Amino acid sequence: MPPRRRSGAADTPDHLTAENLETLAVAIAEGRRATVYLREAMPSLRLEAGASAKALSVQGNTVMIRPKGVDDELPFEAEELMMKRLPAPRAAPTPAPVKPVVHQAIEPGPPAAAKAPAPRTVSAPEPVAAAPKPAAAPARRTTKKAPAGVSVTIHAGADNDWSVTVAHGAKRPGKAVPVPPEAVERAVRELGEETAIEAVESIIVAARNLAAARVEELSRQLEDARKALEALGAGE
Repeated sequence: MPPRRRSGAADTPDHLTAENLETLAVAIAEGRRATVYLREAMPSLRLEAGASAKALSVQGNTVMIRPKGVDDELPFEAEELMMKRLPAPRAAPTPAPVKPVVHQAIEPGPPAAAKAPAPRTVSAPEPVAAAPKPAAAPARRTTKKAPAGVSVTIHAGADNDWSVTVAHGAKRPGKAVPVPPEAVERAVRELGEETAIEAVESIIVAARNLAAARVEELSRQLEDARKALEALGAGE
C-alpha cells in the first residue's frame, strides 16, 4: 500500500530505513523484542501517532506488527513506521491579558481652582488570534489479517477404508469424509512426494493382496460346495 504523507515534513522523524529493517529482522530472529512506532494515528483502532508496536516479522519492505493494546497483527510499510517515538507537541503560549488603558482629559486653569474630572474612556482589549484548526484525521485504515493455515490429513483404516479431515489453523479438525483409495493414490502421485507415495502404495498393495486371498478362499469354498452338491444329486 502507498505510504501516507503527513504535513510538516521538516518536523517528521525519519521512517524505517533498509538498515533499520535489517536490525529489526536480526532482533526478531534472536528472540529479542523489536519495537517500532506509528508515524500517523489510526482512529479506527484508537491509536495515536507515535504509538508503540511490537515487530513480529520483516518481509522485504513490509513489517508485520502488533500495536500496543490491539490483539491483531497488521502489515505496515517501512515508510509508515519509525524507530524513535514522536516528540510531545509543544503547547501554544497563553496570550497575556490586556490591561485597559485609562485616558483622563485635564483642562488648563488656575492651580487653586479644582475642576471635576472629565469622563474616562476605556479602550476595549485587542482581539486574540484564533487557534488554528486541527488537521483533518487520516482516512480509516482497514485491518488486514493473514489467513490461517490449513491442514489436510489422510486416514487409512484396517479394512482399506480411507477418509480425509481438514483443520483451519488451530481449530479442531472437521468431520472425516470417506474417499476411495484410488483417489488417494492419484493425489499423492500428483504431489510427487516419494515418502507419501510409498506409504500409501504399501497399504493399498497389502489390502489388494488380502482381498485376493479372500477371493481365492471363497472360490475354493464355493468349488467344494458345488462338488458336494453334485455328489448329493448323483446319489438320487
